[in-house]
Amino acid sequence: MPDRLHFTDSDEANALIASDPLALLVGFVLDQQVTVQKAFAGPLVLRERLGALDAATLASTDLEPVFRARPAIHRYPGSMAKRVRDLAVHVGERYDGDAARVWTEAADADELRANLAALPGFGEMKIKALGAVLAKHFGVEAARELVPWHPTLGDVDSPQALADYQAAKRVSKAEWSRKPARASAS
Repeated sequence: MPDRLHFTDSDEANALIASDPLALLVGFVLDQQVTVQKAFAGPLVLRERLGALDAATLASTDLEPVFRARPAIHRYPGSMAKRVRDLAVHVGERYDGDAARVWTEAADADELRANLAALPGFGEMKIKALGAVLAKHFGVEAARELVPWHPTLGDVDSPQALADYQAAKRVSKAEWSRKPARASAS
């Protein structure tokens, strides 16, 4: 297990998401419509504001005011508070609050994919990105088949690698948005 993941500018946040499986999942849930740094700093901010970061606390707390407190944890505090709470409820009910069981109990790639897909807020892109992180940083064998051909957060192993990843992602998005829409067949 790594001592930190280099997804934020905060050493403490990077250490938290590397050492706490629920923090890692929360970071992935928050990783949309904000920077990677903002998303993965969110678990540390939640822990600081709540005094704890565990499934029971997140599931039993009205998280919206916590998300809205300035500075807001996410640009969409209401919907992200609900999604994080839903994640915590799922981890609590399905895995007795132990988020690592999402991957440690997966017998193979298909089961891991199903476990990840069942998490609130996880679509195909997040499944692949988390799969890459689990395979490349945590040595989770069942995650190896989930690693896509393109760069993901699984390839980020330093602050420079994060900057390079984000720059490449911006270029890719710009190119994708410039492509003309395919003509529909009549």
